[in-house]
Order: sequence, then C-alpha cells, then structure tokens
Amino acid sequence: MKEFTICYTFDNEIITEKAMKESDVTKADVEQEVLEKLDRQKYFLVKNEQGSFMINSYLVRYVRIMHEKILV
Repeated sequence: MKEFTICYTFDNEIITEKAMKESDVTKADVEQEVLEKLDRQKYFLVKNEQGSFMINSYLVRYVRIMHEKILV
C-alpha cells in the first residue's frame, strides 16, 4: 500500500488530505484521478486531521501531490 498526501490550494488557505492506494499506483495516476474529480464534481468532501471540508472545485487554484509513503 502507498499513502499519498494531496494538497489543495485556494486563494487564502491550504487543505491537505491523505489517500491510501495500492502499491502499483503512481503519483501521476493519483494526480489524474484528482483532476478528473475536479472536472466531474462541483463539490467534493475532504477528510483530514482537522475535520471534514466540503470543497468547491471551482475555487481550487492548485493541486499538488506532496508525499508518497510506501506502507508495509
């Protein structure tokens, strides 16, 4: 398993989320999945340590896959 940290940047804040994927998934695959989610859905839910956030995909300015951690 791999854990990816996804960072959503807005005009005035940054929200991060951790995503668990299979070990054969690459950083590019996760990035493509996130971009497709932004294209298809007007709103989506992000859960992290600070709580749950309803994200308006039109307000996202930048998306970055920051860390890739391999879990054993």
